[in-house]
Amino acid sequence: MKHAGDRALDTLTDLLTTIRVVGGLKEKKRGIFYRKAQAFLHFHEDPTGLFADVRQGSDWERCPVNTPEEQTQLLERLAAMLPVSPTNDE
Repeated sequence: MKHAGDRALDTLTDLLTTIRVVGGLKEKKRGIFYRKAQAFLHFHEDPTGLFADVRQGSDWERCPVNTPEEQTQLLERLAAMLPVSPTNDE
């Protein structure tokens, strides 16, 4: 499964915009977010759809993000893990 390219990320524009206000994350490259110095969230694409990989300790959890409901579930997971802030300067 390859990292999501620009065309795939274009379909997630609203989701990415929302993630960018999550405190504690820095988007080092479009669609690739770090928490402190460690990769924390990125996206993949394959023929079955788009997926977010979220770091859980030393493991990655793959979450589908193809529907509004799946995107909401991802945002809820992030909200439970990280503070929401108007800037992401952490």
